[in-house]
Amino acid sequence: MHYHTLGSVPLKRHTQFRQPDGSLYHEELFSTEGFSDLYSLLYHCNAPTQIMQVGEPFSIAPRTVHDKQLKHRCLKGFSIQPEDDYLKSRKPVLVNNDCKVILAAPRKSMSDYFFKNADADEVIFIHEGTGTLRTMYGNLRFEYGDYLVVPRGTTYQLEFDGTENRLLIVESSGPITTPKRYRNAFGQLLEHSPFCERDFRKPTELETHNERGDFLFFIKKQDNIYPYHYLNHPFDVIGWDGFVYPFAFSIHNFEPITGRVHMPPPIHQTFDGHNFVICSFVPRLYDYHPMAIPAPYNHSNIDSDEVLYYVDGDFMSRKHVERGMITLHPGGIPHGPHPGTVEKSIGAKETRELAVMVDTFRPLLMTEYAAGIEEPDYYKSWLGTGV
Repeated sequence: MHYHTLGSVPLKRHTQFRQPDGSLYHEELFSTEGFSDLYSLLYHCNAPTQIMQVGEPFSIAPRTVHDKQLKHRCLKGFSIQPEDDYLKSRKPVLVNNDCKVILAAPRKSMSDYFFKNADADEVIFIHEGTGTLRTMYGNLRFEYGDYLVVPRGTTYQLEFDGTENRLLIVESSGPITTPKRYRNAFGQLLEHSPFCERDFRKPTELETHNERGDFLFFIKKQDNIYPYHYLNHPFDVIGWDGFVYPFAFSIHNFEPITGRVHMPPPIHQTFDGHNFVICSFVPRLYDYHPMAIPAPYNHSNIDSDEVLYYVDGDFMSRKHVERGMITLHPGGIPHGPHPGTVEKSIGAKETRELAVMVDTFRPLLMTEYAAGIEEPDYYKSWLGTGV
């Protein structure tokens, strides 16, 4: 992201900035890669360091299934059962050391605690539900189709407007960025990018809670949750500026790149992570060569695992697609369109599909949650008589 500021900040950093009663505001540097990369400066009414109590940590490490069979997988994502609590609702289904693919169906807002992921950046895709992401940087409204990108270490609350919520969450061990090929040397998005700065929504409505009490935090670190009790409300920031902050981007604002013949998946890339990418498949016109075959060709992703999360619409290359369905096509074996879909696609003018793809460059492991929602015969679906 690029520079942004909200609220009141001093004219020069690391200088005196006083509250109405004459006391100093408490400056906090929120930085990545030590002091060598992006950062923001926040100004708190109270010291952000005052811990009252630390509870016993508990593990949330995913329980992986070490299945020795290399095969295509299909998960029924909406079979993940809703939970009242947001943190309890987060169910990792596919994981490796670079990222975790998580499904969540929380019924209730985070009203009595705050969450901080100190392990990973988070990309929260809103499949169902509306609400507000509340952080020390301000508030962000969200709705169907929004990606919420939350930098690691950001304390937040999710406030939902209703009880029917479905989320796809990707945790990243490295920073989440836009693809480098779409940026110039100064970080500005280039003319051929499928989105621009105007499409990204930044925090607004900076709410300054100058409150003391007993504020419960759950902090995730090394796959443990640490309960912390702080003296001060975490959203006591009077102002901030910098390059690190949460933002929202709607999948509906992704402008598809099309061509005369079928274009490869990198044209759909939206975000870049460490050893993985996130792509957006959106409604678009089909290829316009007179002999074009719109359906994708068979391909062997030799050194990457391909995960596709089906959001909505009609998918020309797949049969029996359901909302919230996840397919995993592992590196090493080819996959492609289902029987009959290639011929069916010829002459079609457009597709109305909507999906999120996660391609990883190290193998993913299924978890016990994933094993419980798997369609076991999906790998036979290319025979024409299977799933």
